[in-house]
Amino acid sequence: MTDETHLEDLRLEVRSWLDSNAPKGWRESYKAMSHAEFAQAQRDWFQTLVKGGYAVPHWPAEWPGGGRSLAEQKVIYEEMARADTPRLLLSFVSTYHAASTFFECGTEQQKARYLPRILEGETWCQGFSEPNAGSDLASLKTKAERVVRDGREVYVVNGQKVWSTMAQYADKCLLLVRTSSEGVKQAGITFLLMDMKAKGVSVRPINQIQGDQEFCEMFLDDVEVPVEDRVGDENRGWAVSQATLSSERGLTLMELTYKLRGALRYVAGLIRANGREEDAGVLRDFGQLVARVDSACAIADQFLLNRINGVERVGDASIVKNTYSRVLREYSLLGLRLGGIDEQYRAPITFGDLTTDNWMADFMNSYAWTIAGGSEEVQRNIISERMLEMQREPKHWVL
Repeated sequence: MTDETHLEDLRLEVRSWLDSNAPKGWRESYKAMSHAEFAQAQRDWFQTLVKGGYAVPHWPAEWPGGGRSLAEQKVIYEEMARADTPRLLLSFVSTYHAASTFFECGTEQQKARYLPRILEGETWCQGFSEPNAGSDLASLKTKAERVVRDGREVYVVNGQKVWSTMAQYADKCLLLVRTSSEGVKQAGITFLLMDMKAKGVSVRPINQIQGDQEFCEMFLDDVEVPVEDRVGDENRGWAVSQATLSSERGLTLMELTYKLRGALRYVAGLIRANGREEDAGVLRDFGQLVARVDSACAIADQFLLNRINGVERVGDASIVKNTYSRVLREYSLLGLRLGGIDEQYRAPITFGDLTTDNWMADFMNSYAWTIAGGSEEVQRNIISERMLEMQREPKHWVL
């Protein structure tokens, strides 16, 4: 069987499965859901994908549905975009960020303990950013002290985290803490796995501009984390965090980029609905958007191919991240322009998708992607300094 025949057979297989299993009418039902109902709908859809073998095609082959090639993953994501399936907002930290951390840096015991639970529905969030340590993540202040309590070695954690996606529904947390203040600020950081139900963990959802509560802040007061729930060596957590962030900037966005290609149908629908099929200016702008989405998909393809072949460069994930955030902005802005004044007064959504076809909400939400996973400016510095080997940005400007 040729590769082309295999991929076409896979496409038909996925398409047939989605025709029978993809949730129908989810866009309308999501808009009427409470937060708790949304979370349950997300869990149900994820479990459906797990049973079908399409939840984690990027995981190794020993896991259900894993071991897929770049071409196979692309087919799966393209068919999900074609079928207009819901974005897995609740589980993406679990299946991408947490899983990548375990695969690259976790012990065999941690993999055996946590990876099966992810497929069973255990939800993870990320405790990296702080009120004064966002783009400059290495400046984090949340402190962890290693002590012995009741005969157990634990880290006692105190501090605050912010911008943690869906933390109010999370079971576990990927947590960065400071265990030493000696040396450069990247040193002294340790990577922990925290139980979100542990005593001393408080979560407060943040009300966002588009009407949802996707992000949260966390307050940690004498929270105990067992030493065995440390990933990597003490004071070496910065290196571990790069595996997590690389996934956030690359693998996560690969799926979303393909989904954006499928969402072009909503812009085309606006063009037809407004009778502007012959408007040269509109067709020009739409054509440019299609080209930009195609180029973003090509960049995502190359990123994953580099990772599979073991030739991924520092900066590759940053290119994917910056490309996606820019194209998402262009997509939602064109839809907002075509929708006219009525689109600017539609009711806000509660969670949902990045491409809801609620254009004002999508446009406002697109700004978050220029910051999430590291701001555009930070990504440009990574590309210029670590990929292109340009001169490092001065720490202080002299006027």
